[in-house]
Amino acid sequence: MGNVGSRALPNQSLSRQSMALLGGVGLVILLSWWYLVDMALGMDSMASMGQMMTFRPWTATYAVMMFLMWAIMMMAMMLPSAIPMVLVHRQVAAYNRQPRQTAGTLLFVTGYGLVWVLFSVVATVLQWLLEQWAILSPMMRSQSLVFSGVVLLLAGLYQWSPWKAACLRHCRGPAGFIMQHWQPGLAGALRMGLVHGAYCVGCCSALMVLLFVGGVMDLLVIAGLTLVVLLEKVMPGGEWLARGLGGLSVLAGSWLLVSALA
Repeated sequence: MGNVGSRALPNQSLSRQSMALLGGVGLVILLSWWYLVDMALGMDSMASMGQMMTFRPWTATYAVMMFLMWAIMMMAMMLPSAIPMVLVHRQVAAYNRQPRQTAGTLLFVTGYGLVWVLFSVVATVLQWLLEQWAILSPMMRSQSLVFSGVVLLLAGLYQWSPWKAACLRHCRGPAGFIMQHWQPGLAGALRMGLVHGAYCVGCCSALMVLLFVGGVMDLLVIAGLTLVVLLEKVMPGGEWLARGLGGLSVLAGSWLLVSALA
């Protein structure tokens, strides 16, 4: 298990390089949100003009397009909450006089993003299956009360699980994560990003599945889940927020199941 040595973690103002890195990550977030807003507004425009929304055949081209949609959406939703971890990595790399510090932190971000890209592959396959089973509407929203109820119930229970608590603990403590998992060099930075991404998927994947219930391209749902993820990771008492929202999700899921089976 790696560590950063006996010295305390740095507490310094952002350097020019850190500001540039932060600006680059911010640009990726803005471009990702621009893409999502443009795509969602296009779908809403078609619906408002009375154009019939129909399922498109899952050709190789369409599958790649859906995968890119998921990958870009994950960058838009997850990168904001990863910024504190990215900045701590950059500061610790500078404190330990690592060579090519900016490149190392970029590889850390790359490793983090690769895990969510892998999640996007799984989400794309799941979307295809749900369409084949007629559970999703052409607007990419659940049209099954039973499915919606089960997903809400399971997601809510997961919010109370020890796996969620363990993953959230790693995501909420950038300094602790860096001290526990620090690995020097560029390859080490990439591996750390992969590990952090794995913890993040463990923390947030159940919340991301809720997109199938509220609407994969519903901007309010996307923005709401993004805010939940951010608050869980950065606000004081974020663990209790996760559990509180989990309780509400269990209640909503139970109500939908009762309604569907009544």
